[in-house]
Amino acid sequence: MRHATFLGEGRIRIDTSNGPEPMAGEVVLRVAACALCGSDLRPWKRGWPLIPGHEIVGHVDQPGHRLHARRCVVYIPAFCGRCESCRAGDTHLCADMPALVGWQRPGGYAEALAVPEQCLIPVPDDIPTELAPLLLDTIGTAGHGVRLARKLVSEGPALVIGAGPIGLGAIMVLRQLGYGPIHVAELQAHRRDFATRFGAIPIDLAQLPLRYPLVIEATGKDAARQAGLEAVAPRGAVIQLGESDAWAINETRPIRRKDFYYIRSFYFPLQEFDANVALLREAMPEYRQFVDARVPLDGLEELFGAFAAGQRIKPQLSFVT
Repeated sequence: MRHATFLGEGRIRIDTSNGPEPMAGEVVLRVAACALCGSDLRPWKRGWPLIPGHEIVGHVDQPGHRLHARRCVVYIPAFCGRCESCRAGDTHLCADMPALVGWQRPGGYAEALAVPEQCLIPVPDDIPTELAPLLLDTIGTAGHGVRLARKLVSEGPALVIGAGPIGLGAIMVLRQLGYGPIHVAELQAHRRDFATRFGAIPIDLAQLPLRYPLVIEATGKDAARQAGLEAVAPRGAVIQLGESDAWAINETRPIRRKDFYYIRSFYFPLQEFDANVALLREAMPEYRQFVDARVPLDGLEELFGAFAAGQRIKPQLSFVT
């Protein structure tokens, strides 16, 4: 089996190893595509002890299994299905703090991987293979965050800070659920211009025109978090989708002297997958524009360089010719 080894400092080596050996309760998935994610820039920069890649679609290769030959996406938390959170439907909040595919378990920058059975989600026939990974982070993570915030702020203006894949997904979901106007703060020109295709209005964080009932922070950067907390309107909500290892905020007067809600949102529960599919179906031509490059394994290192520079939106490793 050929797979990518992330060596750090932007270096990716293509190696050959034995194929995956599924344990009890696991199946082999032949990867069709694995989309790049901003969080993958951590292993790209630092190196990683196993194969990364967590936005995966492929075909089950397990003769005799009920899903053999079916096209599935991979739900990354290997949830237990027994704890209080899982029984309540919050599979992404499993109390066992399960290993995540592509992080603590080998992921999708490879020809194949072993996947826990409960993490296989069949893809509807009308969803193209190259768009299926969008159902996970771009639509799934962003959509879950917006659904949480909708319980508090159901309409009105919104600010999205960061127009990477998650921020752009948030812009699409916000628009589809009726929010507006939607402002976007993004320093990188290509992503900022891309956001305008979907109706977002670029703004400068240093000159915010108003305070927003809803703010989505999608960068994981301290400056963005600081700006988001200051920009949210009284009784508004801030959703933190961006991730980082550590962060620091100055509790300035614009933060201290108001009531507001702060929402940390992680991934999405399995029960929201059908809602994610509905969002994709509703605006498939727009979502199709996100997938702006598809390369084989040998092109992965170069593709990551372009993605890190903000020159690509949602490219993917593809084994589909």
